[in-house]
Amino acid sequence: MNASESMGPELANRLQSNLADVRRRIEAACARCGRPAGSVTLVAVTKYADLAWVRGLLALGETQLGENRPQQLEDRAAALGADSQRAGEPAWHLIGHLQRNKIRKMLPIVRLIHSLDTVKVVEAVDRIAGEMALRPRVLLEVNVSGEASKDGFTPESLTADWSRLCELRQVEIAGLMTMAPYAEISEAARPVFRRLRELRDVLAAAPASRERGLTLAELSMGMTGDFEVAIEEGATLVRIGSALWEGLDGDGG
Repeated sequence: MNASESMGPELANRLQSNLADVRRRIEAACARCGRPAGSVTLVAVTKYADLAWVRGLLALGETQLGENRPQQLEDRAAALGADSQRAGEPAWHLIGHLQRNKIRKMLPIVRLIHSLDTVKVVEAVDRIAGEMALRPRVLLEVNVSGEASKDGFTPESLTADWSRLCELRQVEIAGLMTMAPYAEISEAARPVFRRLRELRDVLAAAPASRERGLTLAELSMGMTGDFEVAIEEGATLVRIGSALWEGLDGDGG
């Protein structure tokens, strides 16, 4: 099925145009900082997207899909295909908060969890993954900005807990994630993204990381309003919703 068969030719053309524009902006941001465009993965945030739009995006070859809510991720994985290891199938990213009672359902269907925000939840994921004979890739969410409304480790608490986290053997800690405060000017997010990259560099150089062979290569940072700045500061995953769904009967989140 192509995109027009999934959602009609007019909307399909708009979606294709939106995607091309996002891709162009990613490539331009990479070029400005001397990075290959392939070093950045676009994660399409589907929180507010109609299922037909998501099917249209899959028809255009974009398979990396991000959901904030575990229940919605589970429902959409069932509707669209949940085999995140098979080529061409949707690869689901959980980018929102993971409650411990949802871990067992999420582990078999997610490619990457972006949002582990406490030692206890990381340890719970590690334990349950062991019981299920799975080795999940995860990112640790860091509240770099210190906003009370945001979840995540503080930079100080993550540094203090790092050796303990490195003792876990079932989870693969692939890197870090953050969200910058909302601002009218994207440049305002740069210090937050730079701080996350610097924290990653410090943790990757720690003896516990070297012992485990952890490089923390992934940095999940940047959304529609600030992803170009995030790329310039080292993002490897950008989480984009509204720029993709613009004009398709409402905003995309």
